[in-house]
Amino acid sequence: MEGGFNLFGGGDPEEFLRAMQEAMERAGEQQAEVQTKHFAQETLDTAVELTAAALGQIAAEGSVDEQAMALRDAMRVLFPEAVALVSAARQGLMRDA
Repeated sequence: MEGGFNLFGGGDPEEFLRAMQEAMERAGEQQAEVQTKHFAQETLDTAVELTAAALGQIAAEGSVDEQAMALRDAMRVLFPEAVALVSAARQGLMRDA
């Protein structure tokens, strides 16, 4: 095999190995970024679904004003929890940006 490896323009096997390692590192970084974005989106979706499900469980009775008060009271409890989930998702996105 005269001239060494003739892969990708013929070159030093160590250069080829180094280039492959760099390509694998870049691919790993890209995969990690995709996973982080996916996790963040899933967290946001979960916050919305949990909030909607919790509000759907409220059996508000009475006048319109009393029903509105019951929903507002529920949101005082639910909203901070939803915000915490959204904040965690946002921090994950901002950390990788």
